Amino acid sequence: MAVKEYKSIIEVAGPLVIVDRVSEIAYGEVVEIRTGRGEIRTGQVLDAMTDKAVVQVFEGTSDLDTKNTTARFLGETMKIPVSVDMLGRIFDGAGRPRDGKGEILPEDRRDINGEPMNPTAREFPREFIQTGISAIDGMNTLVRGQKLPIFSGAGLSHNELAAQIARQAKVRGEKEEFAVVFAAMGITAGEAMFFRKDFERTGAMERIVSFINLADDPTVERIITPRIALTTAEYLAFDKDMHVLVILTDMTNYCEALREISAAREEVPGRRGYPGYLYTDLAMSYERAGRIIGKKGTITQIPILSMPGDDITHPIPDLTGYITEGQIVVTRQLHRKGIYPPIDVLPCLSRLMNQGIGEGRTREDHSSVSNQLYAAYAEGRDLRDLVAVVGEEALTERDKKFLEFAERFEDEFINQGMDEDRTIEDTLSIGWELLSILPERELKRIDPEYIEKYRKKKE
Repeated sequence: MAVKEYKSIIEVAGPLVIVDRVSEIAYGEVVEIRTGRGEIRTGQVLDAMTDKAVVQVFEGTSDLDTKNTTARFLGETMKIPVSVDMLGRIFDGAGRPRDGKGEILPEDRRDINGEPMNPTAREFPREFIQTGISAIDGMNTLVRGQKLPIFSGAGLSHNELAAQIARQAKVRGEKEEFAVVFAAMGITAGEAMFFRKDFERTGAMERIVSFINLADDPTVERIITPRIALTTAEYLAFDKDMHVLVILTDMTNYCEALREISAAREEVPGRRGYPGYLYTDLAMSYERAGRIIGKKGTITQIPILSMPGDDITHPIPDLTGYITEGQIVVTRQLHRKGIYPPIDVLPCLSRLMNQGIGEGRTREDHSSVSNQLYAAYAEGRDLRDLVAVVGEEALTERDKKFLEFAERFEDEFINQGMDEDRTIEDTLSIGWELLSILPERELKRIDPEYIEKYRKKKE
């Protein structure tokens, strides 16, 4: 397609400009916006009509006017230069270097929207990824090729959790290359500095590609940040045979940017003012995780979102739950008790967990131990609520054992240090230690063979 330049901008609305009297303009086409002072900004066609084009401007529309501003349509979709040299580098939300180390030497340029993954070419996720965090590895295991979101709340420790997963995640027992693509949207400068220092302090930076969109960066830039990150991940996974973990935080800020653009376009709003296509838009990002038959590399996703008002029925976590394969829930109740990470295992779910655990992947007793821990903790939590009503004196000796189990499960199994990297064997050992609190007859979900082999006998 030929490059076309127009001086017929008729309206500037929020992050959008409307160009009149256009022809043969395509959806998603890249646009150069030149201000009256000669400044160049980048945009993308959001809507292409018969004779008008709606363009979203990534650097914002401040100082733009309809008289002196021109729009130059480049005839191609937005692409990002990709290279293995991106590992260890920090970029802004639009893919420009942010670490002062200069431009990378690209090996290729890829469309940020990626290419649809043929459903028949998908391979079922199976292999275990060790995060070093017991509440995830032991109870809600992450599997290569899975998309497993973390549902959090404002002010909770999801940033610390994201950083810990980024530096500790590994493929066990293999020498295959493992990389992390980290994309942050709408975070503060302080948060960005925290992530940078954490990665540098622990030596994890060399295997991480970071894309950072700050809170004071243009809101509309957040729309392309996850797309750029996932395009980079696809290149590293399917061209360079790496196992890639993509961490996207905070998807709530991404959805707020979508809502802002939708309002500027005067679209009919859906639930709580979000656009009606929110589900489709989220799915376009989440479904870029997976494995491809015949390809060695894989893409695993951990999207992190802060639930407005801690409401798990809010449209963002609600729709995310429909698309992804489970959820990790971070709660304020455990956070207030000083437990890190404050992951409440009861509402958590990893739908692919059973595919990635067991003999040859983690350990043969993993599934049984996880089920028994879950059942015992749930009963202990119920008894804790009962104690608040009738007092602990009304409990039987059996009930007191389960109450003790629930307290120690939170303090010893869920709770761990921010730099504590537990192997799956460490996690299962802690689980067996806690199960030794209970009488053997209560371990109804575990094969007697495993009880004999792993349970620590009480003195």
